[in-house]
Amino acid sequence: MDIDNLTAKLNDIPREIYFGRVTAVQGLFVEVTGIRAPVTIGDRCTVETTHGKKVPCELVSFKEDRLLMMPYGSLDGIGPGCRVDVDNASPVIYPHPSWLGRIINAFGEPIDGKGDLVKGDRPCYIKNSPPPAQFRDRVKGKVDLGVRAVNTFLTVCKGQRMGIFAGSGVGKSTLMSMMAKNTDSDIAVIGLIGERGREAKEFVEDVLGEDGLAKSVLVLATSNESPLMRRQAAYTAMAVSEYFRDQNKNVLCMMDSITRFAMAQREISLSVGEPPASKGYTPSVFAELPKLLERAGPGAGTGSITGLFTVLVDGDDHNEPVADAVRGILDGHIVLDRAIAERNRYPAINILRSISRTMPDCDTPEEYALVAKARKYIASYEDMAELIRLGAYKKGSNAEVDEAIFYYPKIEAFLAQKKNEKVTLAQGYEQLAAILSEPYKS
Repeated sequence: MDIDNLTAKLNDIPREIYFGRVTAVQGLFVEVTGIRAPVTIGDRCTVETTHGKKVPCELVSFKEDRLLMMPYGSLDGIGPGCRVDVDNASPVIYPHPSWLGRIINAFGEPIDGKGDLVKGDRPCYIKNSPPPAQFRDRVKGKVDLGVRAVNTFLTVCKGQRMGIFAGSGVGKSTLMSMMAKNTDSDIAVIGLIGERGREAKEFVEDVLGEDGLAKSVLVLATSNESPLMRRQAAYTAMAVSEYFRDQNKNVLCMMDSITRFAMAQREISLSVGEPPASKGYTPSVFAELPKLLERAGPGAGTGSITGLFTVLVDGDDHNEPVADAVRGILDGHIVLDRAIAERNRYPAINILRSISRTMPDCDTPEEYALVAKARKYIASYEDMAELIRLGAYKKGSNAEVDEAIFYYPKIEAFLAQKKNEKVTLAQGYEQLAAILSEPYKS
């Protein structure tokens, strides 16, 4: 063990020990009495089970003289009389540059079998506040994500927060993986929140590869873990991003998915007794979303956090509560359309329903005019698509539609991209310009 880790562990040794006993277990809660320490909501304790295992818990509610705690792990082995120790540690992590290339859990602990993590000398609070609005830098400069459709039609800028909205099985995770592999950002912090456990190894080996992982930190909480772990994984991913941002790095923070973060918060708040509001989601869910998402963005220095957050829309309803709330917080949204995926065009981005709010300020006049022209052709074709497919549209009826019919198949081919293909910003504009410069043949 190196001297930095040894010093950190010595500093963590508590001077006083407070403990209590479990009196009851109800649902997801552990009821505790006998603790005389000045504890507050969010503090952590450790329950020693009848099997000798230690389970970390978080204080989520008070009930008269009893404390209601929710475990980060399984309730197996927890019963009346089990000892509960108050942890001295605050909910903080100590990131270090050597964390790049590592996979960690919601506590900032290594889970990749590569040994202990080096602790940094500066604590990063899990639930931090964003920089004051008046001191934040402006969003400026483009981020190359390697995806042709996004780079040209939905350009993302440094410090922007973009959502990827889609139903299940339409390609959110695949699109995010393409961006993670191809981005030109200094560092990528990837939070897999409530995802399938089998996908973690595939994501690291097949998507990121050795080069991608070398400049990434992966925070993992699978769907079988407790709601506290799933929620905290999102906070931890953001705290790691803030650490590297404060090192004046341009960080790409990706989370898959914000919907599962909201579901975890719903489970916690419903267990506490908070009444459901919209489609079963409690008011605290909509209070926590901006607290998390606002932490991404430009910093007070030269560093920035560019946020890409996937949103699983329930039943392909893009106006369901979480999607609607997230869309109002972010700086743009990429909509993946099941109908486009069904006709085998990937990524299945619906250009007309997607928008990047910072794009007009980042594009040159020539780039903006080029993209606007292509959008006009897509819109003209989509307006008449039913008539065209039925053969009811007669050529020559509308010159603009005739042009759209000529260019539309070429633009559709431009929007399609293979999973392992990388297209830079410059290449995307060049290819689109070549398509639109081709003379229209009437």
